[in-house]
Amino acid sequence: MSSHHIVRDDQEPALIIANGASCTPELLGQLLEWSPLVIVLDSAMERVIKLDIKVDVLLGDFDRNFDSEKYRILQYPIEIIEIPDQNKTDLEKAFDYLIERKIPAVNVIWATGRRADHTITNITNIVRYRDLIKIVILDDHSKVFLLPRKFQKWYTANTPISLIPVGHVTGIHSQNLFYPLKDDSLTIGFRTGSSNHVTQDGIVTIEHNEGDMLLMECID
Repeated sequence: MSSHHIVRDDQEPALIIANGASCTPELLGQLLEWSPLVIVLDSAMERVIKLDIKVDVLLGDFDRNFDSEKYRILQYPIEIIEIPDQNKTDLEKAFDYLIERKIPAVNVIWATGRRADHTITNITNIVRYRDLIKIVILDDHSKVFLLPRKFQKWYTANTPISLIPVGHVTGIHSQNLFYPLKDDSLTIGFRTGSSNHVTQDGIVTIEHNEGDMLLMECID
């Protein structure tokens, strides 16, 4: 794995590398190729070094005797940001950093698949930042993002799609899903829209009136 930065346009999503389960080299390479800014959380830095990835920002609380200075040479030039605030996760601190830089969108990898508490927190934090930055979390099996009130996208037939409410979502309507939703409600812990799929090649439309809902494009 080599450096990124084929594209240098802040309208392209930045990339955050967290410290969950690894993804395939193919997915990682695709994201690095198109990311104008790559941030790695301190807990993942050694894994990133072993993959020979060039990053722009090293960020975290640098606890557990983390020595950030050795990366100034290994990853020169690099911006090193220590944020000791224990009231936020390092991923949340990375989101805040991007918002301060007015970067409108970010892809996140290695944010799922190890500790369940970290996975749940990372995914549901998409909602917390809904008005500040567009967040997409990716791994080898899923692409997760927050739905706007009306969503339309072209999909191939049989693409697995799950609709996961964060709390309670009402007034849901869908078109071109095998299990249609017509003025339905979904509530986390009681009823979700997991394991639906696209009926035929074409536009999928999903609308809802109130609440926050995640769409997960899944790969079996």
